[in-house]
Amino acid sequence: MNLSVVILAAGQGKRMKSDLPKVLQPLAGTPLLKHVIDTARALQPQDIYVVFGHGGEQVQTALALEPVKWVLQAQQLGTGHAVMQAVPAIPDAHLVLILYGDVPLTRTATLQQLIAAAGPQAMSVLSVTLRDPSGYGRIVRDAAGHASAIVEHKDATPAQLSICEVNTGLMAVPARQLRGWLQGLRNDNAQREYYLTDILALAVRDKLSVNAVIAASEVEVMGVNDKVQLAEVEAGLRQRRARDLMLAGATLADPARVDIRGEVEVGPDVFIDVNVVLIGKIKIGARVKIGPNCFITNAQIGDDTELRANCHIVDATIGRRCDIGPFARLRPGTLLHDAVHIGNFVEIKNSEIDEGSKANHLSYVGDARIGKRVNVGAGTITCNYDGVNKWPTLIEDGAFIGSGTMLVAPVRIGSGATIGAGSTITKTAPAGTLTLERAKQVSINEWQSPKKFGAEEKKTRIDAALKKSEN
Repeated sequence: MNLSVVILAAGQGKRMKSDLPKVLQPLAGTPLLKHVIDTARALQPQDIYVVFGHGGEQVQTALALEPVKWVLQAQQLGTGHAVMQAVPAIPDAHLVLILYGDVPLTRTATLQQLIAAAGPQAMSVLSVTLRDPSGYGRIVRDAAGHASAIVEHKDATPAQLSICEVNTGLMAVPARQLRGWLQGLRNDNAQREYYLTDILALAVRDKLSVNAVIAASEVEVMGVNDKVQLAEVEAGLRQRRARDLMLAGATLADPARVDIRGEVEVGPDVFIDVNVVLIGKIKIGARVKIGPNCFITNAQIGDDTELRANCHIVDATIGRRCDIGPFARLRPGTLLHDAVHIGNFVEIKNSEIDEGSKANHLSYVGDARIGKRVNVGAGTITCNYDGVNKWPTLIEDGAFIGSGTMLVAPVRIGSGATIGAGSTITKTAPAGTLTLERAKQVSINEWQSPKKFGAEEKKTRIDAALKKSEN
């Protein structure tokens, strides 16, 4: 059967105590609803319908690029009513998979099992076994093992209360029967709402098989209604992704203290220390070592490279056998070739540094192209910004930049050139030469150390100095 997916995302989420709609609350930096849409897309359905309500314009704007069909539920009259808004557009021959925008961690493989358990004459519901099922609707099975009813906690008999298998709300239903069952729903309950779970009794009445598929873990079906539950789901996702990294060959110093908020690919024998945050698409080569407290976004790191503690890497490519940090910052557009050393308190932005070069201490390199085997001394700054435009610095192979050098771009340092410490370079430094620029050093014998003045005298001296500067 062809598949249509309906995602219910109209809830207001009052318990979130937030101006942001519930389905836009961030999970690993991505809206809850986006996680559900991504999972649905992996099933390759013909269409995905998102039923929205509260904060609808905000939700649609935030997820405008998603390939879904938006369906408005103007009044929130229950889950059954929400599905009613989408079914008119779904062909009778389809199977309808119903998901929730605030249940983000259900695995694709679990949903595939749920779909396989349904068909033209069968529906399926996703259940989970809980140690404490209090408050949840129990799955009651018949002698053949099929689900025969979902009994709410308050309506359950003592025998039914002992059941630990509960309903999650996710289900797969043949569209033709679903359409008819929805028309037969009643809202004669305390909430005056149309409950989607009531269709199970109608399916039993019509002698369709109702198959309950048990989810492998509770975390897969955790819903989010408040910030506490959001944190619990975040922890569950973090644990899952850390486990995936370890199964791929990475060693994590403490799996509970690695935060993975994107797609991370690792080679063998990678080591990741505590409090590392990985965001976006990241590729980590073999035998890479990442020290504690590193923040990495959208980066590629070559084999045998080491990132020491407290590095900040964003939109950068790092070659093999590089040594980075501690306290190094690589900003967008950074490309480091093999065996490059970037040391403590060095910042690189929109620059390419070729093989074997190093900048080990307290330097800024921006909009630069640095050749092979270049040494950038401590305190070197590429002065690339004139207040309006950015200008390039070119340092050719084998150059030596002395400490405390200002390279005022646009400027070129020739191959094998040496720049004397403390220089301000504004013109091309020829290849193979020593270039330096320093003011004459002066010693003043009459100079006296400053002394501390009282408030009144200090004010008098400031006024006098300002008046003198105006003349």
